Amino acid sequence: MSRVRAISLFSGGLDSICATRLVMEQDVEVLAVKFVSPFFGYDILRDPEGYRLEIKEKYGIEVSVFDISEEYLQMLRHPAHGFGKYFNPCIDCKIFMLERAKAMLDELGASFLITGEVLGQRPMSQRRDTLNVIERDSATRSLLLRPLSAKLMNETEAEIRGWVERERLLDFSGRGRSPQIALAKTFGITDFPSPAGGCILADPILSSRIARVYQDNFVVTQQNMNVVDILLMLLGRQFLLPCHGWLVLGRDEKENDRLEELQEPGDIKLFIEERPGPVALLRRSAELYDNGGRREEDIAAAAGLVTRYAKKTDGRPIGGTVVIIEGNRRTELYQQPLDDETFKDWLI
Repeated sequence: MSRVRAISLFSGGLDSICATRLVMEQDVEVLAVKFVSPFFGYDILRDPEGYRLEIKEKYGIEVSVFDISEEYLQMLRHPAHGFGKYFNPCIDCKIFMLERAKAMLDELGASFLITGEVLGQRPMSQRRDTLNVIERDSATRSLLLRPLSAKLMNETEAEIRGWVERERLLDFSGRGRSPQIALAKTFGITDFPSPAGGCILADPILSSRIARVYQDNFVVTQQNMNVVDILLMLLGRQFLLPCHGWLVLGRDEKENDRLEELQEPGDIKLFIEERPGPVALLRRSAELYDNGGRREEDIAAAAGLVTRYAKKTDGRPIGGTVVIIEGNRRTELYQQPLDDETFKDWLI
């Protein structure tokens, strides 16, 4: 007789690790799915196989990575249950991911779903009433097992059918991590992530940038934005220039490299060669300007920001030659650094 199989929504945090392993201990084959978007886990897409091997080695868990970026951006337009303190649609996020996982059950030959949710751990999405709403709206009420708090909840199909033994499940509640840490140790796991708000949409500064798009208060609208726009919003220093150009300025070498990776046709790249300094990306320049004069004015402003944030001489910013790359065209512009007072209102 083949083993029962389950799908675990795997965040990579301590709770999802413990929930997955707890069910695996009952001889259930668990397939962990790691959903990623620009707001959580996106860097994993650089090396999903490396991530899979790391999780297998550290925790003994088989995980597959799925990019849900495009659908997630659509969900953010009108989350039925609204947002949390910032731009975090926690309830609709969980409903969305459970719906995606439920749709994979037949394809993967799985019979039920697992999450690492703990009753009372999060004020918005893990209250008892909210957990009930999530089950209802994702149509997973009988399918969804929350092993860490199962004894505090109604029986699910997995328990009723005997796929798992209810007595071997747990009754964790509240925000403390001590029970999970102790449980992880019983599985031989001592190296696990520290608690953190892993979703960028719960970050007060970064989420406000994203919210501007969805509130139609930005040069990029929710109708024409793409995943790269979102990734750029999460990088470096951000400016809305006088003629409404959107400029992203790298703060260090890593961000400079990332900006170059994300550059798309229609973007203008600016940098300074004569001394260390930022890479700047004037985003969507080919479509955001209605005449050349406005475009050139913003390019000059962008060049002034590049020299302002380039390495200082004798403790002060100085002028320099800024290289401007647009497609296959390279030009140079000598520009003095902008005074901080000039651009303070441009900062996003």
